[in-house]
Amino acid sequence: MKRIFRNFIHKTTECRICCGHFEKACAALIFHRSLLENYIAGHPQFSSSLDPVDCAASAPEIVRRMTRAATLAGTGPMAAVAGALAQIAAETAIQDMSDEIILENGGDIFMRLQAPARIGIYAGKGYAQLPQLAFRVTPEETPLAVCSSSGTMGHSFSKGRCELATVCSSDAALADAAATQAANMVNNTADIQPALEKIMAIEGVRGILIAHGGNVGMAGKLPALTK
Repeated sequence: MKRIFRNFIHKTTECRICCGHFEKACAALIFHRSLLENYIAGHPQFSSSLDPVDCAASAPEIVRRMTRAATLAGTGPMAAVAGALAQIAAETAIQDMSDEIILENGGDIFMRLQAPARIGIYAGKGYAQLPQLAFRVTPEETPLAVCSSSGTMGHSFSKGRCELATVCSSDAALADAAATQAANMVNNTADIQPALEKIMAIEGVRGILIAHGGNVGMAGKLPALTK
């Protein structure tokens, strides 16, 4: 199955989108990002805190999703922003159960598939094999979010030095926040197993992969690995 991806950039949001309702997904990204920006203007702690922050039941849905995910994962709300935006925009663009969508927002992916797809795994130059590997995601496993964090790649803040932490969940905000927490926990190889156990204890997490120091740890129910 040949898929066509289109790029979308709005301020600091950079996405690749494959779906039949591209314009609707883009409009949703702009709309919900605007709601988030307006909320942050009145609640600056929401964007600056590295710990969970409460919100009112009347807060915008994007804020409530991020708040819930951060509370479960033990991170600041902004650790969930890319995943939350990806899923809420994807859900808006989906018209009926026959629709397929893959929306990647800064490396965090939410998808609902009608045919299998491969999601590449990249942990940095120190891994000879991982750059050739991917998750093979089947339609039966979706809707699924695959979100990653790193303490050595990218511009996002991390408390750790983890080379790659990738989390799978049906909740993209949760996968995003949990990946951030996993990366925060890993500074050396001995930290991999405790991080796997802590993240798998979070309700809603399906599986996790952590790569650090040339070692790879996996737990839970991840999609099959393939080339």
